Amino acid sequence: MSHPPVVLPRLTALVRQAVPKLLEGVVAPLAVFYAALALLGLNGALIAAVSWVYAGVGWRLVRRIRVPGTMVLAAIAITVRALLGLWSGSAVVYFLQPELGTICISMAFLASVRLNRPLAQKLTLDYIHLPSAVLRHERVRRFFARITLLWAFVLLANSSVSIWLLLHQSIGTYLLVRTSVVALISGLAAAVSVYAFRRVLRRLSAPSPAGETAPA
Repeated sequence: MSHPPVVLPRLTALVRQAVPKLLEGVVAPLAVFYAALALLGLNGALIAAVSWVYAGVGWRLVRRIRVPGTMVLAAIAITVRALLGLWSGSAVVYFLQPELGTICISMAFLASVRLNRPLAQKLTLDYIHLPSAVLRHERVRRFFARITLLWAFVLLANSSVSIWLLLHQSIGTYLLVRTSVVALISGLAAAVSVYAFRRVLRRLSAPSPAGETAPA
């Protein structure tokens, strides 16, 4: 039996859905922390970073908008990080925590592929909507498994470089170099992911040859 026809969202529409959430959940918290660190010191930066995340959660609750799972995890993680950072008074302790957490997350990505529940798919659905017919397609399932493996190794590489910089360089150098290196590695991985996703969408939207059947 051939696959039923699927209605595919345009990639530009998916990007429009994802970019505001990435800016709010990733870029803005870093900008808030770095600005507060320069103006208020470490303690002020910790409080500002926590306040930003919880303000985002509170705004969604007031507006009765679903809070993404990634935002809930971010709120829990930054609370623990801030408490340990305030307790130790050390920026190294604050920055080391997410890197160790990233290593754990990369292991979870690897495990999710083994369990046939790729985390890349779960996280993608927090940012964009894909029709269920698309998600059930074998090509899409293979895509998310491979992209999950890719990002598992990207996260591991990012955290390894970051930990080395944190332990061997000043905080200022760490912030500058780490941001640049992580942006480069992650940007390349994101470009590969987008290219692969577009390729999958093109193949799904292409008409199947007469008589072609879906793989069992």
